[in-house]
Amino acid sequence: MQMFDVVIVGAGAAGLFCAGQAGQRGLQVLLIDHADKVAEKIRISGGGRCNFTNRDLDPAAPHKHFVGQNPQFCRSALSRYTPSDFITLVQKHGIPFHEKHKGQLFADRSAEDIIAMLLAECAAGGVTHWQPCAVKNIIFSASGADPSSAGSYHIHTDRGPVQARSLVVATGGLSIPKIGATDFGYRLAQQFSIPLIERRPGLVPLTFDGAGWAPYAQLSGLALPVQISTGAKKNRMAFDEDLLFTHRGLSGPAVLQISSYWQEGQPLAIDLAPTVDLPAALAQGKARSKKLIANELATLVPSRLADAWASREADWQRPINEASDKALARLAEQLARWELTPTGTEGYKKAEVTLGGVDTRALSQQTMECKTQPGLYFIGEVVDVTGWLGGYNFQWAWASAHACAQALGATPP
Repeated sequence: MQMFDVVIVGAGAAGLFCAGQAGQRGLQVLLIDHADKVAEKIRISGGGRCNFTNRDLDPAAPHKHFVGQNPQFCRSALSRYTPSDFITLVQKHGIPFHEKHKGQLFADRSAEDIIAMLLAECAAGGVTHWQPCAVKNIIFSASGADPSSAGSYHIHTDRGPVQARSLVVATGGLSIPKIGATDFGYRLAQQFSIPLIERRPGLVPLTFDGAGWAPYAQLSGLALPVQISTGAKKNRMAFDEDLLFTHRGLSGPAVLQISSYWQEGQPLAIDLAPTVDLPAALAQGKARSKKLIANELATLVPSRLADAWASREADWQRPINEASDKALARLAEQLARWELTPTGTEGYKKAEVTLGGVDTRALSQQTMECKTQPGLYFIGEVVDVTGWLGGYNFQWAWASAHACAQALGATPP
């Protein structure tokens, strides 16, 4: 039986970072992952350049950028390990990076630079790394008669049994199963009676009824800036981002963002020309032009969209100077408030994250330790904390991992 201070299951963003931090605090750390490759989600993120954090994150107001039953839960961790802290680490390792837009930071060369940095931090902490290595089962032995007292975890793996006083679960969610996502973390939570919030795909493309979508399938590949919203009154959420038409529905940053707030059966409202005063522009066109409505509209929105939209009604298939004011007003209204209801999502295979997970009420927001199970910690995506697109989920991984590592043990004298 090999002995460690802490075993971390999951060598993704949160697990790698926690392992390096804990090892550098003087702890004997074993990092285990069942997949062949380390940090596949980092590797494919940001088009292969890893959007590793976001400068715009406000740790004092996590509800602005995070979704969950209690977004305020992540305030403590985010305020103690900020985007600036991670940027400092990136700079220390000499990794060049750039800001794309809206505070999103990317590695200049490749996500591999971020992975190499995390592995170097693990090496600096003397972390033992077993991969690929599957965990077969985990048993907790309390010390003494009180089952809630500190004890040790006996972990049976492909490479033999290990024992540790602390167990960190950094197994991620269900998104992108082709790179190794499993429900291991949720099953482990259930084993120790830790409550779960219902899981569903997040940051995911939305799909529509086949027949109903047929008129728009021809727009597949078209991208344009929009304002997209869902919900009503104080529950309304809106994003100004790019929309992408697909054969089956809608994608792009606008849809990925809104998908985390969309509820089944709820409509979306999309302004397809958010920077244009459509009624005024169409009225001006009518006064000065004899072009077809579709051609005039193509000066305001992409031509493929203009053609598709004008073909929807006979009143819009004529020269603009022959159109009634009422028909043009209806055209402007429908472009500015296109309402449609998704039938579903592309599911976990296309989702970037998993909404829901380990109930934050069961965890300490300072340490990420389970309140009812000593020495058991959950960090990263497996927890019911989901960030916006744009580096927020990686910052949650770093911050929750850091909070956990700080709690795992003090630096030896």
